[in-house]
Amino acid sequence: MNPWTEVLDRIDAGDDEDLARFLDGLSDLGRQAVARQLPAHLAEELGGGFLARREVEALATGYRLAGAACLPGAAQVAAWLDRRELRRPRDPDADAARIVSVLRRRPEKWRRVLAERLVGRLRIPAERDWRRLWGLPGWDVAAALAIETGLGPPDGDAFVAGWVWALAGRKRRSGGAPVLAADPLLDDLLPHLFHAQGVGRALALDEWWNPGRTIAGELAGLAEAGRVPRQALIDGCAGRFLAGGEAAEITPFVTLWRWLRTTPGEIPVLDFVRLLPSATSPLVRLALDELHRAEAAGALDAELFAEAVGALAFRPEPEFAGAAVKWLADAPPSRSGGAVAALASVFDAGTRALRERAVRLAVKLAPHAGDEGREAIREAATRLPADLRERVAAGYGAVPEPDPEPWPAPVLAPSPPPVLAPPIGTVAELARELTVLSRAAVEPQLLERVLAALVELTHHDRDGVAAALRPWWLEQWHQPFDARFYAHVANGYDRDPRFLLLRCALAVVSPEHGRELSALPAGRSHDHPPIDVLPQRLVRRRLREVVALFERGETIPVLLATPTAATGHVGARTLIERMERLGETEPLEADFQQALLRLPRHVDPALLVRAEKLPSQAGRRLAAWLRDGGLPDPVVDWKLRRVRHDGDHRWVPYEVRPSVVPPEGLPDWLAELCAVERRSGYLAYPRDVVWWPAIMPSHPEVVAAHLLLCLPRFLDGSDARLDAVTALAHADGPVGAATAITIAAALGHRRPAPRATAADALTVLAVRGRLPAAELGRAIAELIRAELVVLGRITPALAELASGGAHAEIWRALAVALPSLLPAPGERPRAGLGELLEVAVQAAALTGVRCEIRGLADLAARKGSSHVLKEARRLHLAIS
Repeated sequence: MNPWTEVLDRIDAGDDEDLARFLDGLSDLGRQAVARQLPAHLAEELGGGFLARREVEALATGYRLAGAACLPGAAQVAAWLDRRELRRPRDPDADAARIVSVLRRRPEKWRRVLAERLVGRLRIPAERDWRRLWGLPGWDVAAALAIETGLGPPDGDAFVAGWVWALAGRKRRSGGAPVLAADPLLDDLLPHLFHAQGVGRALALDEWWNPGRTIAGELAGLAEAGRVPRQALIDGCAGRFLAGGEAAEITPFVTLWRWLRTTPGEIPVLDFVRLLPSATSPLVRLALDELHRAEAAGALDAELFAEAVGALAFRPEPEFAGAAVKWLADAPPSRSGGAVAALASVFDAGTRALRERAVRLAVKLAPHAGDEGREAIREAATRLPADLRERVAAGYGAVPEPDPEPWPAPVLAPSPPPVLAPPIGTVAELARELTVLSRAAVEPQLLERVLAALVELTHHDRDGVAAALRPWWLEQWHQPFDARFYAHVANGYDRDPRFLLLRCALAVVSPEHGRELSALPAGRSHDHPPIDVLPQRLVRRRLREVVALFERGETIPVLLATPTAATGHVGARTLIERMERLGETEPLEADFQQALLRLPRHVDPALLVRAEKLPSQAGRRLAAWLRDGGLPDPVVDWKLRRVRHDGDHRWVPYEVRPSVVPPEGLPDWLAELCAVERRSGYLAYPRDVVWWPAIMPSHPEVVAAHLLLCLPRFLDGSDARLDAVTALAHADGPVGAATAITIAAALGHRRPAPRATAADALTVLAVRGRLPAAELGRAIAELIRAELVVLGRITPALAELASGGAHAEIWRALAVALPSLLPAPGERPRAGLGELLEVAVQAAALTGVRCEIRGLADLAARKGSSHVLKEARRLHLAIS
């Protein structure tokens, strides 16, 4: 009997029970024979392409069993079970039971070491993976081993989140049946449920999978039955609320709190009041409901009532400012009078309609207000429009005259420009940086820094660099080395910049293995060949030519295109000095092309004389580039076109179609880079976009045109790399239509962080006097009319910019946008128009402009008292 053949037959047959029995009966020699064959066989199978890889994943349970039973070391077994293609068995519970069974022949100490390693390998997945996965990969085996070996339930975040995730999966598979009461980990892990990161997302997934039969509801039922301490759940939720965090992590505990149906006496009143200023919206709503209940029961004294109303009114969301006004209005005047100062915040931050309500309530409460509250109302009233100031004066006495400008116009304050990290000077530092890059995604600045050091240090002492990097090579690369493993398993081995950089280092340490990898046909095992698209093509060509250089056994003294500024620019003087170091040696072609594109737009003419003395052919090309003034600006624009989705035959919103017309007479490589490919593949690789601003830092409009092709993905994606938008603002060169619509689209992103990034980009452009205001107005109007973005998302950022010093630029943008956004006669105003008109009023007042906006007079003349009509009249009055 050949043990390896027998094991392989059972793996291929998918008979996991028979395989487990056979492995249990194998001798030590038989296990050693399987261990010798198994890794190489798997690498060979993965080399068979996409379908072969899918077949391996379908048979993952058998491969996992064989590796667990036969591989000799605990570290090897842990790594084997954690392999990407083996991490998702068909039935995690059954898989864990079988693996634990075949491991019982191992010594208990060995199994405990394995359990510790498996627990240590658990990682909370990225946000986009939560709903796609059935559970935390590796958790079931780690948990089963930890319990069996007496290691005890680990309390790390990933383990606790994996536990909740596993419970949610069991409930889903059982149709929502209870799973908690008999769970052996419940008592030990319950205290950690409320502070471990990732638990909230697992509970949210449970709500999505098992509506009406959730873990939260089951916990509340167990508390009612006395199975778990009710006070532990109440205290745990309250502590989680106070710890703060993202809404996705907090909201499930809000749901649990509501399931608990606390009595007024159980409500931590003081804690909930303290939450109001900064908690997430779902938590604020819960706190408000609970404080209302506490107030009805007499548990909210006047001091806490005033603090709560004040905190609520100070929040930026109109919903909560309105709730504060209503709370004051519903309370007895004797109680509301002590909190009237809260209305001062609404005077400053509320909408026009809300400010009017606040003024009416303030006047009503004037007889009950104390001295402090009356002073706060009078001071805030100075910033109100004249008609509202007069109403306040009727109840509070004369209001001081406002400053000539009703709103302050502070100086613009953008975020500081990026700073370039110092170069790497030693081989030891290079080895440390490579170790970091082997484990994480890499930003362009860091990659450029490591690549430059690798090239220069290798040129000075290749043997020394190879020796210093050998521990990195042995630790980070799969041993024994199998090129097919990386070609068919590693993500983007021939297209991902991080992996291409690691291949550069591999070519220094072990050029023969690097050549093996390079000799394989790119993309053989992928769904499609690796896509080398614009503008990422130049990034990859440049890295590949360094790989090829080292694999040939050659070196070069210096790379030309390593940036000297965080924007990606290369100083002209530095570039000439690098060319002088090369002498008559021709540089690497893609590196030379990239260096030309990174030159600043304005170069000292005296440097041309020095460039003309360079002896190489590339030196003559550089001199000609400087003499001609570099790349002439292409003509960049965009248009909207309605498109049809071929997949489900539904009409979808307009798409933005960029166009770039390069100057005539450009060399092929440059004309190709300026072109915008209609059909491209880089939407599959959103992280690529972080490279693009540094490819052409003196031509941001061309970069923005490429970014526009990614616009649909960026408007809704949670992983969009919108840092590129800020980089456009810091770039050199004119900005116009493409940059404007790119930033406008980012202002309409569904998440607050990208919107803040876009607002900062506008601030940078305004400070530099380069904001294309008219193009921004056109872009805002077209994106809103095409329903690509929501007006309510854009307006707050415009309001902040207008009040933050960019009022002139925002007014010029709105003057262009408003005629297209105002309703025609007989049309209803679009949602959010009133708030946008408020911003226009503020910007116009600060700018002092007098002009006419098409359609505004007709809108202002309509009868009615809606918010839109009131703001239209105010704007018409302000600019007439």
